[in-house]
Amino acid sequence: MAATSTGPGATSPTTVGAGTSSRADAVRPGPRRGTLTVAQGTALSVGAVLGTGVITLPALAADVAGPASLVAWAALVLLSVPLAATFAALGARLPDTGGVSTYVRRAFGDRAAGAVGWCFYFAIPVGAPPASMMAGGYVADVVGGGRTTTLTVAAALIAGTAAMNAVGLRLSGRVQLALAVTLALLMVVTMSLALPHGDADHLSPFAPNGWGPVATAAAVLVWGFAGWEAVAPLSAEYRNPRRDVPRATAIAVTVVGLLYLGLAATSLVVLGPATGESEAPLSDLMAVALGDGARVLTAVAAVMLTLGAMNAYFAGGSRLGAALGRDGSLPSALARGSGPGEVPRRSLGVLTLGSGLSLVVAAVLDLGLTPLMLLATGCFTLVYVFGTGAALRLLPRWSPGWWTAAVAFVATLGLLVVNGLHTLWALGIVAASLAYRTRTPHESS
Repeated sequence: MAATSTGPGATSPTTVGAGTSSRADAVRPGPRRGTLTVAQGTALSVGAVLGTGVITLPALAADVAGPASLVAWAALVLLSVPLAATFAALGARLPDTGGVSTYVRRAFGDRAAGAVGWCFYFAIPVGAPPASMMAGGYVADVVGGGRTTTLTVAAALIAGTAAMNAVGLRLSGRVQLALAVTLALLMVVTMSLALPHGDADHLSPFAPNGWGPVATAAAVLVWGFAGWEAVAPLSAEYRNPRRDVPRATAIAVTVVGLLYLGLAATSLVVLGPATGESEAPLSDLMAVALGDGARVLTAVAAVMLTLGAMNAYFAGGSRLGAALGRDGSLPSALARGSGPGEVPRRSLGVLTLGSGLSLVVAAVLDLGLTPLMLLATGCFTLVYVFGTGAALRLLPRWSPGWWTAAVAFVATLGLLVVNGLHTLWALGIVAASLAYRTRTPHESS
């Protein structure tokens, strides 16, 4: 899960799917000029995309495809260009705090907007366990205990995050942005110190498992690139959206691409075949450069980063569920707590229970991170399909922005296909959402 929040410098899931009111009720841009600069917008966009995946994804991708996983990394970086540019074009032309939800509603109507909300809401229970298990792997790397420690830490993070939100405690957007900046600096320092210990021979054979697994690796890596939709709701806060949104987005894409590719390549060159076997690749790289004492630092950073990301998703997701209940896209029992300043404890309870059950299933079936991540990334990818599809209807046809959206739409459809059978989870969520709205028609006020 990429670290997001209501200011996180990014957007919470609430901005992606909350609210299923009529088009006339959609939030419309006002005359107020924002205060966000290009530098601030760049930092927020980078913070939205860099998330928990970076602490483990290099190992997961390498385990699937070996050094050829670099091709998957490069493909996702290239996909980020039209994807981020599409949301930048939407943000520059239609600056609005509603983000993807508003665009999907304007393009396809309330039911489609509700389906996007369901995709995000039900991605959280299957995404929280692997996110928390990533941090648990770093703790286990320091204190030992293997899978038992990993699962214990994961359970503690889920329970702790739920408890924080239940009493109304949330990490501020500034704190979460600081965590993302700390992660970026840690990545740069790690690469700089570890790369001199690398060996280019570790890249051979380049595709030990063949080229087919590269597509699977790309589907997994979507986890680390979710967050570009944050550009859209942030657009209304820029001083000059038409000028500043594209600039900030271009810089953010470059920074994120260099960091991700650099870390993936450094892991493979320095750790070699051991990359795919590592549960804590950043710790292993730091240990190569500075000794085993550095593992404690990276474990603390991994736990804090994960806590920030999970807090953002639980906070935004619980409010999203309450909003969907309020507007008729979920049972009205979940609507309690949807008002300003209220705590949506029922919706939070659904997310917590779902996350706990997913973790139990992972423990009982001895599942690794990949299966649950693919279920979550399928939902994220489907949201991008909706978002880029909306752009094709809202942007001027045949304009540069329209062509960019067309490329992004086709590419995200391709990612949905390579996600394989896991895509059925996301498609099933959409079908269930549409069936629910059909069974329980709701008239917007």
